[in-house]
Amino acid sequence: MDNGDSPSSSPPDTERALIEVAVDSWRFARMFARVLKKVDASEASRYANQLRYFQKKVQDSLATLDLKLVDLEGTPYEVGLPATALNIADFDPNDILIVDQMVEPIVMGPDGLKRQGTVMLRKVDP
Repeated sequence: MDNGDSPSSSPPDTERALIEVAVDSWRFARMFARVLKKVDASEASRYANQLRYFQKKVQDSLATLDLKLVDLEGTPYEVGLPATALNIADFDPNDILIVDQMVEPIVMGPDGLKRQGTVMLRKVDP
């Protein structure tokens, strides 16, 4: 008898799967938003509404497990942020840096960090 509970699918596995789908959805949504900039304005508006709906559904699904995606674009970069900076070696230790681009979002849960993000940095011009 199948009551919907699978012994091989524990809550952490479900959470991990949801996180993976949400991160991939986040990347897809960002790519889709870039494509929308190349589409006729009348069509872009309709597709943008569908994209917002999709993003809201992903957020709502994450919220059921008290998870959320965090995007740090435009914020100052500090050592200890829960994100791997892919181009940190391109800068001097005294450079003032900001997060120029999120490659992957940070995933936070009720108990803290669930998944580290990935970022590209940019030097702030004085």
